[in-house]
Amino acid sequence: MSQITNTVLMIRPVAFRMNEQTAVNNYYQKVLDNLTPASVNAKAQQEFDAFVEKLRSVGVNVIVVEDTLDPDTPDSIFPNNWISFHENGDVALYPMFAENRRLERREEILDLLEDEGFIVENIIDYTSAEEDNIFLEGTGSLLLDRENEIAYCALSPRADEELVIEFCEDFEFNPVIFEAYQTVNGERKLIYHTNVMMCLADHFAVICADSIDDKAERKIVINHLKDSGKEVIYITEEQVNNFAGNMLQVKGANDQSYLVMSTQAYNSLTKAQVAAIEKHCPILHSSLDTIEACGGGSARCMLAEVFLPKK
Repeated sequence: MSQITNTVLMIRPVAFRMNEQTAVNNYYQKVLDNLTPASVNAKAQQEFDAFVEKLRSVGVNVIVVEDTLDPDTPDSIFPNNWISFHENGDVALYPMFAENRRLERREEILDLLEDEGFIVENIIDYTSAEEDNIFLEGTGSLLLDRENEIAYCALSPRADEELVIEFCEDFEFNPVIFEAYQTVNGERKLIYHTNVMMCLADHFAVICADSIDDKAERKIVINHLKDSGKEVIYITEEQVNNFAGNMLQVKGANDQSYLVMSTQAYNSLTKAQVAAIEKHCPILHSSLDTIEACGGGSARCMLAEVFLPKK
C-alpha cells in the first residue's frame, strides 16, 4: 500500500462562509466582520485557485469539481471529511456532524472520477450512523498510515470510538485511539479533527504531542509512530493554532513528494522544523488566510486523496 498519491480531488467553493453549524466545536473558526459574504467567497476562490495552480505546477494531478449553489454547503471546500478513496477500489462515505455538511455528499463526483479512468469497486457507507448522532468525519478524524495499516484517531464529538473500530475492521487497519485537546478561554477542549494536530508522511510524522494530555496515551501514539519507522517532528499548540498540523504529503512529477501546507502554517515553523521536514521532501505552501479563518480548516482539509486503481 502506498502512503502518498499523485491525485487529489478538490471542490471549488461557490458560497463559502463561516459555517454556523460547525462553529459549535471547531474553535478555529472566526467571523470576519469587515467582509461581506460575497467578498469572503471571492477571496476563498482566489486562494483556492492559487493553491490549485501551485499543486499543478509541480505535477500533482488535481481534479477540481465546481460546487453548486443549491444545496447550501458552506464547507464543501473540505471534501476529505465525507469521502475517502482506497487502492483496492473501495470508497468510504462518512457520517457528518453538521446537518448542512451532509449535503456535500454528491454521487456525481464518483461518476466524474470514473470518467477520469478510476475504478470504483465498492462503496462502504457509514452515513446511517447520523440517525443515531454518531459521527466519523473521514480523513479529518482518521489519520491513515496506509503502509503500516494503522489508523490514528483523536476522539471528539465528530469521531466515535465504535465507528473507528468498525472502520478498522472493514479496512483492515489497527486502531490507535486517543484524545487531543486545545486550550479555549483557559479550558481544555477536545480538538475536533485529528488532522489539525498531526500529519503522517511516508518517512516522518508531524505531531503536537502536548495536545495529548494523557501521558500514557501520548506515549502509545509516539511509540507507534517510531515503531513504524517514522521520524517524529514535534510542533507546539501555538503552531497548531496556525494550522501547522494540517499538512499533507503528495506526489508530484517524477515521483517527487512534497509536504503541502498553508503559508500561515509555514511561517509558524522554526528553522529547525523546516530543516527536519526538508530532509525528507520540499515544502509547498500557499496563502489560505480567508479559508482558514472562516472555515477553521487548512490545506490538508481541502485535499481528498485519490488512491483508486486506474483502468
